[in-house]
Amino acid sequence: MNLESGVPSENIDVSPFRLSIAQSVLSDLQTRLSNTRWPEPETVSDGSQGVPWKKMKALGDYWIHRYDWRRCEQMLNAFNQSRTTIDGVSIHFLHIRSRESEARPLLLTHGWPGSVLEFYKVVGPLTDPMPNGGEARDAFHLVIPSLPGFGFSNKPAETGWGFERVADAWITLMARLGYDQWLAQGGDLGSGVTEAIGRKRPAGCMGIHLNMSFFQPTPEEVRAATPQELHFLAKARHYFDEMAGYASLQGTRPQTLGYSLADSPAGQAAWTYEKFLECSDPDSERGDAFTMDEILDNVMLYWLPNAGASSARMYWELRHSANTRERLPIEIPTGYSGFPREVIRASKRWLEARFSNLTYFNEPAKGGHFAALEQPQIFVNELRAAFRRMGS
Repeated sequence: MNLESGVPSENIDVSPFRLSIAQSVLSDLQTRLSNTRWPEPETVSDGSQGVPWKKMKALGDYWIHRYDWRRCEQMLNAFNQSRTTIDGVSIHFLHIRSRESEARPLLLTHGWPGSVLEFYKVVGPLTDPMPNGGEARDAFHLVIPSLPGFGFSNKPAETGWGFERVADAWITLMARLGYDQWLAQGGDLGSGVTEAIGRKRPAGCMGIHLNMSFFQPTPEEVRAATPQELHFLAKARHYFDEMAGYASLQGTRPQTLGYSLADSPAGQAAWTYEKFLECSDPDSERGDAFTMDEILDNVMLYWLPNAGASSARMYWELRHSANTRERLPIEIPTGYSGFPREVIRASKRWLEARFSNLTYFNEPAKGGHFAALEQPQIFVNELRAAFRRMGS
């Protein structure tokens, strides 16, 4: 298939989309992986210089000898994939409808370095709650789009695709699918898009849920910080000082970075694997928060469509866009779940200063930045509790 193909001009058609990656593409990937020139191991005993050599080499070996893309391809094809063109860009999305007659539409937005696969574990519990610890009122029709320039959405050919424009596209998408009342959820970049939807307060959106928020505390809030808030500030400071080099590079020179990511699958994998290692809540038994299949499935949604540069460009857009995030307060009903290993946390009182209708706030005991993938049952419980408090 041609990964750049799609609806050629603006229209309101929603077309089925089925993945069938040519074997020649997968063979080329195998050749590139086999020819990887590895660097020497790091000179420290931790991950402070980046992905540890032993972990990265193990991931590469697994990718060559054991990983099965066709399994992931089959899973995605079972999720009712579609595409539709909005504002000149063909958007890829999963649309999974519940069998429950009173199910509510729910828009889920991923971030970087994630993808629609962040949510694969929660599809069943959210669409079919009765066998999964919920009630009929907890059922949702799911709409899970790939951000423009990510996964199998097409790449914008012009600047301007920041949070606000993506939010407008998602509002159009929900209307195009026939949903006149719906809910929205997001983390990471997805939280920025979801907050933008909240600021716009479209007639159809009944409420939002976040597991991260992009705002920065004011100097007054910093001076008056509680012990818990001081802990949050220290974590954020460590993140920006020691872990956010990727954001600086993607925000300033995404094109330069893109040449390496387009040419080297090992480079693309390491670029995203680092964040999955650093920002998650490791499993006490397995040691890592994710399986190698989960990491590589996600990496493939960057490698196959050559989305390294185009996904990085969203950071450039955020750096160069007008600061609309300070249009406060956001009045739409809002829920927030602060997972303990999230790198950027917010206190309830900080949130209440920015969301005038904070209807749900909780701090789960486990989970990190990729909450839906790390702790799917806790994530589902948080959404159920938050959205039960919002109108239908």
